[in-house]
Amino acid sequence: MKTCVIVPVYNHEQAIPEVVAKLKEQGLFCLLVNDGSSDACSRVLDAIAEQEAGWLALINRPENGGKGAAVIDGFNEAIRLGFTHAIQIDADGQHDVNDIPEFLAASRRKPNAMILGQPVFDDSVPKGRLYGRQFTNLWIAINTLSSAIADGMCGFRLYPLAAVARLIGTTRIGRRMDFDIDIIVRLFWQGTDVVNLPTRVRYPYDGVSHFQLWRDNAMISTIHARLCLGMLMRFPRLLIRHWR
Repeated sequence: MKTCVIVPVYNHEQAIPEVVAKLKEQGLFCLLVNDGSSDACSRVLDAIAEQEAGWLALINRPENGGKGAAVIDGFNEAIRLGFTHAIQIDADGQHDVNDIPEFLAASRRKPNAMILGQPVFDDSVPKGRLYGRQFTNLWIAINTLSSAIADGMCGFRLYPLAAVARLIGTTRIGRRMDFDIDIIVRLFWQGTDVVNLPTRVRYPYDGVSHFQLWRDNAMISTIHARLCLGMLMRFPRLLIRHWR
């Protein structure tokens, strides 16, 4: 196994230096993906990339394409560099970097599985977002005919890149806030096993959230509808997998 970390970044110049400092302690190669950030954030990322060149590389996207587009660029670069697995983590500091060794250990036990963060929230979580998450997880259970995926929206996860390469080589995955849901359902459909790992999550300490209530909820509703149609096409195979 050869694992790297992928961090999509869009205007988190206040939080990303601390996130990078914590990641450095983990001893993994890191790919920062600048998703068309502001000049201020881009300058911070350029400085980090220069200072941490021994273990970190920066990918610059010319314009903002969304979280999914940034992570997919990270996947492609990780595959090009010969990595077998990639950890995805958010740039806003909400994820507990100290849990990375547990993700790595779980991946060593099941190297072909995706290791998904199962959030343990503190009091900072907005109740509306929490209820929306529960709705999404219900639809994921329907669209996979399974309770295997405990949480479909946590951005802290570890992917087997061979399975990812097969998927993104044949299927267009959601590029924005629909990405996290879309990719894990489709990886599950493809036959990738799931390991859920509890991890503490707090809401951004830099106060920056790019979630836009109406736009992103509409986008998430659309992806659930698309996935539901996909589930119906795969219903017999998923039902057999469920009973097995």
